[in-house]
Amino acid sequence: MTTVLFDFSGTLFRVESTERWLRAVLDAAGIVLAEPELAAKARELEAAGALPGGAAPARLPEEMAEVWHVRDESAELHRAAYTGLSRQVTLPDPALHDALYDRHRTPAAWSPYPDAHEVMNGLRERGSRVGVVSNIGWDLRPVFRAHGLDPYVDAYVLSYEHGVQKPDPRLFTVACEALDADPRSTLMVGDDRRADGGAAALGCAVHFVDHLPAAERPDGLRPVLDLVG
Repeated sequence: MTTVLFDFSGTLFRVESTERWLRAVLDAAGIVLAEPELAAKARELEAAGALPGGAAPARLPEEMAEVWHVRDESAELHRAAYTGLSRQVTLPDPALHDALYDRHRTPAAWSPYPDAHEVMNGLRERGSRVGVVSNIGWDLRPVFRAHGLDPYVDAYVLSYEHGVQKPDPRLFTVACEALDADPRSTLMVGDDRRADGGAAALGCAVHFVDHLPAAERPDGLRPVLDLVG
């Protein structure tokens, strides 16, 4: 393998917990909730699937189904999908729904997995080219820069910038072309069997990791170095 493509959320980075997400936004707005109420609202938001990169909706409202399935094809659709889910939960101020969406796009909301730097550096030392291929509705490059991973990435291929989302092979084709890579010598690393598995249609090898909290997956990326050789 001469080229490695990585997914973002659940693969290289993990988003903060729903409770921490809500707490940060409430603090910024100067709104104080009693701890039991804050915890209850966080559970409601989690069940609604309102945190991008967090849990999927426990029940997808019928009126949200159409936008949900194409949410990663544009910035507008992505915001509409997640703020729509957030609005299923009553919060002290309606402006908090947009504030929550904006919070998740900040570097502070994300943490790299413990072995991400080691693995990315190891790939650089081996001379491998590295791309990030993500279903997303916003520019994640600042997250990589803030956490020191940007120097290891040769190309970012983000669904909203191309109007197509994984598992559509076209997104992986864009990535391989950007890196001048032969798909047969390319490894796709991701946590979503369906979305990331779409790379196999081009002839890429695929390796899956578990989408777990960062502290619970200290070395899930290290096998990538063995696969590259």
